[in-house]
Amino acid sequence: MIRVLLADDHHVVRGALAALLNLEPDLEVVAEVERGDAVLPAARTHRPDVAVLDVDMPGMDGLAAAAALHEELPATAALILTGHGKPHHLRRALAAHVRGFLLKTAPPEELAAGIREVAAGGRVLDPSLAVTAWDLADNPLTPRETDVLRLAAEGAEATEIAERLFLSAGTVRNHLTSVVAKLNARNRTDAARIAGEAGWL
Repeated sequence: MIRVLLADDHHVVRGALAALLNLEPDLEVVAEVERGDAVLPAARTHRPDVAVLDVDMPGMDGLAAAAALHEELPATAALILTGHGKPHHLRRALAAHVRGFLLKTAPPEELAAGIREVAAGGRVLDPSLAVTAWDLADNPLTPRETDVLRLAAEGAEATEIAERLFLSAGTVRNHLTSVVAKLNARNRTDAARIAGEAGWL
């Protein structure tokens, strides 16, 4: 029997998932939580084989919960089940040692099969996300360029950024020029949008 922990802040979704999974002869939902910061305590108590986690939850998001699980209970495999597969979520999922990443639009039998696969030590990725995962590029920005762009994205001018980062205004402008060029952006606002969507900010 594969023991499953469900974490989703939507009661109806969580209840429906639990009902569907409990219909499977080899799956048993042993715990349900509605907050990300409740995942680890529930996992300590119930020792699930697989934790099915939503990304957006109060307290702690599902990806942070997955990282905490891997750190303390590496025998519990994490499977992210989300309504949207954003590139930066995939990148964070890989860093958190998540073993599965499926969309909530997946049919129930696909979720059940995914749980079995990750419980057996395999990996699962929603087919519609495979291309996105393949296209994930490494961040071309240096840490300093990222700091400068983050402040620019918040609306700070070059002189204010220079003060806050202990740089000269000229150096800040050089960093911003470099960022715009590296990201093939039209301007710093466009660069902030591109970097934000890629999960680099």
